[in-house]
Amino acid sequence: MSSTLNPYLNFRGQAREAMDFYASVFGGEVTRSTFAEFQVSQEPSEAEWIMHSQITTPAGFTLMAADVPAHMDLKPGSTISISLSGDDEAELTGYYEKLVDGGTVLEPLSKAPWGDSFGMAIDKFGTQWLVNIAGAAAAQS
Repeated sequence: MSSTLNPYLNFRGQAREAMDFYASVFGGEVTRSTFAEFQVSQEPSEAEWIMHSQITTPAGFTLMAADVPAHMDLKPGSTISISLSGDDEAELTGYYEKLVDGGTVLEPLSKAPWGDSFGMAIDKFGTQWLVNIAGAAAAQS
């Protein structure tokens, strides 16, 4: 088996809702396990929180997430962004539009100085996304 690198997002009681949202954006089925399923919840109110969840999308993306229990540190912030890039303008524009719904546009999806289309947004769960759509290849001289 080869190695892979996958984004893993952490939430405080919102992982179920967030992963359902991401599945609505990217497609794919969400698999999930709760703390209760493994009898590892330290707080009864957190028993149904998500210990691990994963989406593998039709495009081949894998996104993982979990809820961080109250006894563990969670520092929300902008220390990570998830980048989507490619040349399928319709697909990537659709992802961007769904991600900004209920979120905050940091950079509208538009023509960038390097020739691609680029946009940045923070979704309604606080995750920052970068979308880059490859422009026409530069002319050969």
